[in-house]
Amino acid sequence: MRIPLRFRTINLAGDKSEHFTEALNVSRGGFFFVTSAPLQVGMPIEATIKMPPEVTGGKPDETHCKARVVHAKADSYSDGRMGFGAEIEAYIEPDKPKAPGPELVKPPTPKKP
Repeated sequence: MRIPLRFRTINLAGDKSEHFTEALNVSRGGFFFVTSAPLQVGMPIEATIKMPPEVTGGKPDETHCKARVVHAKADSYSDGRMGFGAEIEAYIEPDKPKAPGPELVKPPTPKKP
């Protein structure tokens, strides 16, 4: 199953961009993906995985997490991409919308005599 994956490296001064690819294998503890991004074992990443309905049992759901690259597989792809395994270290809860506050109502404008 190929699952859409978006990631960016954390604390890497030279690369602030997001990378888009697919996770080829996903479990509760981590995922395997292929990319041409310059990653190294030990590097922290922040990722968003769009879980399909077959996995969630309902509608598609995005999972946000912080992960660490734990292994690299260099020799499998002839197009310059490498395979990487990442271990999920923490799940990130999406920002929830703030509860609406009390509505401010303007007092009526006094009528001029």
